[in-house]
Amino acid sequence: MLNTAILFLLFNRPETTVRVFATIRAARPRFLFVAADGPRSDRPDEQATCDQVRSLVLQNIDWNCQVFTLLRSRNLGCKAAVCSAISWFFEHVEEGIIMEDDTLPDPSFFSYCESLLERYRQEPRVLHIGGNNFQFGRPRGSASYYFSKFPHIWGWATWRRAWKLYDPDMMAYPQFCDSGQANLLFHRPARQKQWLDLFDGVYRGEIDTWDYQWLFTHWNHTGLSIAPQVNLVSNLGFGEGATHTKEPSRFANMETQRLGTLIHPSHIVPHTAADQFTIDHYFTGRLEDRALFPQR
Repeated sequence: MLNTAILFLLFNRPETTVRVFATIRAARPRFLFVAADGPRSDRPDEQATCDQVRSLVLQNIDWNCQVFTLLRSRNLGCKAAVCSAISWFFEHVEEGIIMEDDTLPDPSFFSYCESLLERYRQEPRVLHIGGNNFQFGRPRGSASYYFSKFPHIWGWATWRRAWKLYDPDMMAYPQFCDSGQANLLFHRPARQKQWLDLFDGVYRGEIDTWDYQWLFTHWNHTGLSIAPQVNLVSNLGFGEGATHTKEPSRFANMETQRLGTLIHPSHIVPHTAADQFTIDHYFTGRLEDRALFPQR
């Protein structure tokens, strides 16, 4: 059984929920937290779908575990539903794994997270353990994972100590701008402007999301995330039923691989070549990736 707690975030997607839950069920976590956003008021048929998704999970927990639920009766939206669920999760546990209903992991993802949660438990520079690799076969060092300034959130893990730094309203953003910290992150003015324009929209409440604030938390606190050498989680959620990721993308339904015995890096420093590749090829704003940056 998996000793690390899992938070499973649900909404209205029974097809992907079934597939992701099957992997959680196989991992048999001792503690399972289930949080579900409620139906949208302008979609009368969504209540039935939301109820179906909850039943698919809660009626099929057939192993010995403690179950905690946070089931919303009304829709809170992407920002409030997710960040409040994660905060609720960390009111109960010191560390854990966060899965959404469309993030399908390789089985080795769970032991990878559990091992690294323990290894970096007391390391304040490390804020995030991600399951994604978007380097398309390019090795980044000789270890099983590398460090990055970009926390990918399609299957991830973190600690209460890290989540305490998170602020969904980004109240520290004006000070961040005044300090010139962005100049240390981006050498190209155009890239810096893209991100600051995006953060401006989040700060003003014009973008209903929670994840860019988590990225800002890393940059504001010079935190690092961990990325595996192979892709461990596939995002099944691209398409018409998605809230944000509606457009076709080369990052949709990526293959996953098994990660074997962990080999640890000798130093905790970001891999600059990997991060530059991420900037140039993931956060591009091109048509096929428009759901990723900067449109939401």
